[in-house]
Amino acid sequence: MEIGHTYKLKVSREVDFGVYMESEKGEILLPSKYVPENTKPGDIISVFIHRDSEDRLLATTLKPAGEVGDIVVLRVKDITRHGAFMDWGLEKDLFVPRAEQHVPFSEGMRVPVRIAVDYSTDRLLGTSKLQSFLSKNPAETLSEGEEVSLIVYDETDLGIKMLVNKTCSGLLFSSDVFGHMEIGDQMTGYVKNIREDGKIDLTLRKEGLEGIKQSRSELEELLLSHDGYLPLNDKSTPEEIRRLAGMSKKAFKKALGGLYKARKVKMEENGIRLLS
Repeated sequence: MEIGHTYKLKVSREVDFGVYMESEKGEILLPSKYVPENTKPGDIISVFIHRDSEDRLLATTLKPAGEVGDIVVLRVKDITRHGAFMDWGLEKDLFVPRAEQHVPFSEGMRVPVRIAVDYSTDRLLGTSKLQSFLSKNPAETLSEGEEVSLIVYDETDLGIKMLVNKTCSGLLFSSDVFGHMEIGDQMTGYVKNIREDGKIDLTLRKEGLEGIKQSRSELEELLLSHDGYLPLNDKSTPEEIRRLAGMSKKAFKKALGGLYKARKVKMEENGIRLLS
């Protein structure tokens, strides 16, 4: 049995301050505030094993954001000169040492963190230095065009580095970034290209016909939310379109053309208007 995991353990005895659970590491206390109502010796309870502030093994029925080996997005509760304390659902916060931060953390920041064990102390900790835990051969599990879950991990000169399905990393080029993104943001994206060296190019839009339909739907919804009018047309600059519509000029023109052919919009001198 290792700390940082959930086990089903038997209640061995009751005490004034909780119950003790049988385990291969000896009895482990489940404090009174976590003991289910009407619990008695012999009952089996599902508990998460961790250590208290005095490094004693402790059981809890609280559900943390993840277990050892999981990558989860956590919020920074507090910063000290030694590291950061993360809110992960237990009374004792998860500590991420300064040396295990891939970028300097700040209070309130949301960061993807891998839950781990410091085997020299047998304490739980977190690390945001994830590269060594990610797959070097994404082509074994991913294919081009596949829908994937993304987490913003870092910003580079080329674009936004993303965690892909929490198993590998990929890059969303700056030209495909629409709107502000922060580390820890989560979204759905697509595998645009898997290179021979194993690197992944990402996109937030489906390619081909599905992508056109998606852009058309988004533009129509945007018009509805702006009282049926946008000060954009096919002569607007890429920067204006990206700022107001959150899409590339190419995607905007295809979406606009589709809405126009469907007689859902009309072109005006300085913009487009949704037809009722």
